[in-house]
Amino acid sequence: MTAAFRAQGDTSVTEYIDRLRFPADGWRLTETTFDARDLGTTETLFAVGNGYLGLRGNVEEGHDAYAHGTFVNGFHETWPIRHAEEAYGFARTGQTIVNVPDPKVIRLYVDDEPLLLSVADLVEYNRTLDMRDGVLTRDLLWRTPAGNRVRVRSRRMVSFTHRHVAVMTFEVTLLDKEAPIAISSQLLNRQAGLGEYRANVDPSEPVDPRKAAALSARVLEPRMSQEENGRILLGYQCANSNMTIAVAMDQWVDTTAEFDCQTQVEEDYAKHVYSGRLKPGEKLTLTKVVSYHTSRSVPARELADRCNRTLDRVTEEGTDRQFEEQRAWLDGFWARSDVEVEGDLGLQQAIRWNLFQLAQASARGDGSGISAKGVSAAGYGGHYFWDTEIYVVPFFTYTSPGIARNALRYRYRILDAARQRAAELAQRGALYPWRTINGEEASAYYAAGTAQYHIDADISYAINKYVRATGDDEFLAREGIDILVETARMWADLGFWRKTRGREPSFRIHGVTGPDEYTTVVNDNLYTNVMARFNLRCAAESVRKLADTWPDQYARMVSRLDLKEEEIDEWERAAEAMAILWDDNLGIHPQDALFNEREVWDLPNTPPEKRPLLLHFHPLVIYRFQVLKQADVVLALFLQSEHFSLEEKLADFEYYDPITTGDSTLSGVVQSIIAAEVGYHELALSYFWDSVFVDLADLHSNTGDGVHVASAGGVWSALVFGFGGMRDHDAILHFDPRLPSAWPSLTFRMTQRGTRLRVTVRRESITFAIEEGGALTVEVRGELIAVARDEETVVPLSDQGPRIAGSPDPAKFHGTLRADGTVITASLPPSATDADFTDIEMETPPALD
Repeated sequence: MTAAFRAQGDTSVTEYIDRLRFPADGWRLTETTFDARDLGTTETLFAVGNGYLGLRGNVEEGHDAYAHGTFVNGFHETWPIRHAEEAYGFARTGQTIVNVPDPKVIRLYVDDEPLLLSVADLVEYNRTLDMRDGVLTRDLLWRTPAGNRVRVRSRRMVSFTHRHVAVMTFEVTLLDKEAPIAISSQLLNRQAGLGEYRANVDPSEPVDPRKAAALSARVLEPRMSQEENGRILLGYQCANSNMTIAVAMDQWVDTTAEFDCQTQVEEDYAKHVYSGRLKPGEKLTLTKVVSYHTSRSVPARELADRCNRTLDRVTEEGTDRQFEEQRAWLDGFWARSDVEVEGDLGLQQAIRWNLFQLAQASARGDGSGISAKGVSAAGYGGHYFWDTEIYVVPFFTYTSPGIARNALRYRYRILDAARQRAAELAQRGALYPWRTINGEEASAYYAAGTAQYHIDADISYAINKYVRATGDDEFLAREGIDILVETARMWADLGFWRKTRGREPSFRIHGVTGPDEYTTVVNDNLYTNVMARFNLRCAAESVRKLADTWPDQYARMVSRLDLKEEEIDEWERAAEAMAILWDDNLGIHPQDALFNEREVWDLPNTPPEKRPLLLHFHPLVIYRFQVLKQADVVLALFLQSEHFSLEEKLADFEYYDPITTGDSTLSGVVQSIIAAEVGYHELALSYFWDSVFVDLADLHSNTGDGVHVASAGGVWSALVFGFGGMRDHDAILHFDPRLPSAWPSLTFRMTQRGTRLRVTVRRESITFAIEEGGALTVEVRGELIAVARDEETVVPLSDQGPRIAGSPDPAKFHGTLRADGTVITASLPPSATDADFTDIEMETPPALD
């Protein structure tokens, strides 16, 4: 895909993608030309999934592929992590999502010639992901080497209503003359198979930590393989994790022509081959229904029984009903979730594609976590990160709260493992793993992994937001409270009191890493301290609320956790005294205690070929500079917005934005939100464009490794919290919009305690309408507004907030003195002396007075 990059602050409508190949359509992503050069990207863009099961957008024929993939959320293999130098408490066991048996392959032969898209004479080609129907379709016209035109139509769906089911159809029509045809419908164990079925690894490829760890040994050990009445069943057990999986496949053909069927079933390979002759105008339709069931302990043969029951039900209901139910489910999803931007069909397409990816990554996870890549690929090994709670759960909290609840319940399920991890690190309470599938820490690099203790506060933040927005006190009382208490205990134990002469004692947190992974193991990271303060207060308030409103559950919790009253008092004191650093010289919040003492990385003069920095510089080189992988302080300004003034937000943003690389896709959405709030309206829109097209235009050159799910969630946040100006730090929703000047209107929906509110922002007004539920009170720029059930409420707006042109000046703080009297200048690593840097003119530091 060809991306057209715009300069910072450029709000012109430059197309990020080739609109001849991918035409703008508000509800569909369509590819009109097959191109083998970007298969990885299109395999991700056209993947289908439901949060439990995912099928990459591989072509049916199977030969042309960047990375074949079929994934089940949470189904993983484990392997020992070999550290070059061991130390106590290092992660011991790696976890990697497994590429499960692939049902997508349907190979077509006409006159014994195979259909191979990369070499085929394609007269017509159209592949469409319909986001209202939840179905991937393909329609092509193939001229065979003998000149016979063949119409091939296919459909592929992973069901949102039956989480274990995928349905595929493959329709063939000869247009010109009679010919022999054959269709080979297959089920392949690519993860542990042989020959073409084993993934090929290019040893010359540079190491990229964003990719999944390769599994070289056999992973899926056969436990069963059988065929009965046309139904094929394969069962496996992972060699190390001992997880089990069974997959069952039903298929049948519908045609007036006579056809033979041959079946072959082996341990790693099964297929039905249908062969016969078609006359011009005759049609053959293959229907294929597949079911997957997985477990941590149930034998594969028992899972096979479950697969049988699933397929029996689908057969009884019929496949047409599956497609109808898919559409009905999505009708409900879009009624709750849709965001509309007036006047730009291409942007509307991109927004809906991102929201649709959130459904595909999460909807039927049903108690599993939400992977960084969903079920679209194996990037990041299928691990769950803090991304879920900060970027994804808020979307579901306000649109599909049941999905948010399921995601949070996964954190409760692994609470015991988090307790064990805290003990390993000599802490009380619970410390959640930085990256995991099964609850154990899988991050082999502790400095940018385990040291990110803020994940405890991120999870607590998501729980608090969910309970406040939904009123689900039952979840809080039974499960959420345990997480809040144990994470508060961790902070109270990790931090310590420090007395400074002439000042009140402060509570400090040392030796942690904030969200910015280019600065690690620091003292008093602002984001960590701010979020830990929130966690401590939230835990104390929730415990006291439980005591007042759910006394029986409170008594059970106190007994279960052995909670003492003095602990709660300690949390409140620590939160009140939390160290929130401030630099009087610069007039900003330092990212950490020593951040401002570092040299400033000269980002404007860093060659593009040296980006992202993590792939071109040793971590120690990066750690010596003021340079950010992603928003850190700026993220704190957003999540804890009510604790910072607009003036503080502006000053912090102007300092940190020019040294933020955007090497993480998590950053742009947050920078967009704060840029909009403080007034950098052009920059806010620019960051938003780069975020909404990060996958569609492959802006980070790794879309082939899977959807950036957290960025997709952040797109919703940028629309609602950024341009919609919504804040939710208490029981009432607050609005202070920042509509981009190029947009006539922005409309979004959100559900607050059972009431679905439609919000429309225009240049001169903000309008509220209740689509479902009772009346609601909101606040618009300090004024309380009562929204009635059966009428629109229009609130006039005098403006769209402050307006600052362009972007912050990277040199604004150059020449400024630090607290120790040294001068702030920008430079590049002295070790980076290759040709790319030799022509850069370095800034000469001014002489000291």
